[in-house]
Amino acid sequence: MSDSMNVILLEKLPEGGLRQIEERLWSAAMIAALEHVNYLVVDGREYETIEGRLNVDSGHLELLLVPMQSV
Repeated sequence: MSDSMNVILLEKLPEGGLRQIEERLWSAAMIAALEHVNYLVVDGREYETIEGRLNVDSGHLELLLVPMQSV
């Protein structure tokens, strides 16, 4: 059994749509870290994690994110 999973990061747009930020293979340790974090940094941009969905049909973990406002 593999200790990694494909993770898809989706940004929730202000008008309600979704935009795929990236798809990447995550290790089991990175997935386990989601239990302890509320924010992710991707390409230098910070996002708040809103919810996650395990898509059993495709074998992907999908994370819904909203961008944090820059100060």
